[in-house]
Amino acid sequence: MTSASSKNSPTLTSNRLILRRFVPEDTAALLRLLQDPEVNTFLPWSPLQTMEQAAQFLQQRYLDSYSQPVGYRYAICLKEDTTPIGYINVGEAPSYDLGYGLCREYWHQGIVSEAAACLLQHLRQQQTIPYLTATHDVNNPHSGDVMKKIGMHYCYSYREQWQPKDISVVFRMYQCNLDGASHPVYREYWDRYPHWIEKLS
Repeated sequence: MTSASSKNSPTLTSNRLILRRFVPEDTAALLRLLQDPEVNTFLPWSPLQTMEQAAQFLQQRYLDSYSQPVGYRYAICLKEDTTPIGYINVGEAPSYDLGYGLCREYWHQGIVSEAAACLLQHLRQQQTIPYLTATHDVNNPHSGDVMKKIGMHYCYSYREQWQPKDISVVFRMYQCNLDGASHPVYREYWDRYPHWIEKLS
C-alpha cells in the first residue's frame, strides 16, 4: 500500500485498487451508484434521481470535507480505470464509523474487503484514529463478512427506527482497535436503543 502525504484522504493503493478523493467530475459515477435501488436497499437515504441531486450529495458529503485537516472519505477505483465504482469512509469522533458502498456488478469479488484492509493499514500507520466501529443490517450479512475479514469483532445488536427512511432496522455493531490500546466497547447505540447480544456462529 502507498499513500500521499496529505492527512485528509491521501491517495492509497492496493493490489487492484486506487482509493482517492472524489472530484466534481465524478458526479455521473456517483449517480450511477446511488440511483440503483438494490445498492440503496441498505443505505439510509432514498435513491438519487438526478445529476443535480448527485452533485449536491457529492459536495456536501465529500468535497466540503476535504477542507478539514484530517479525514478519510474515498472513491474506490480499479487501477485500470479511475472511474469510481464505490466509496469507503470513516466518520468523525466519537464513533469513527466505517461505511462503504459498491456498484452491484462488482459485488462478491472482495473489492470492499480489499479497500477496507488498505485503509485500515494506513490508519494503523498514521495512528490518528484509536478505533473503528461499523454497523450492518442483519438482512445484509455480506457487509458483516467484510467487517470480520478486516479483523473487526461483533459487540452487540440493537433496533433503531432508521432515518430518513423511517424504517425499523436491527443492526449489528462491530469494533476494532487500531492503536494497540484496549478501548471499551462503543456504547452510544447500546445506551440509546433497545439492545442485546446475539450468539453468532
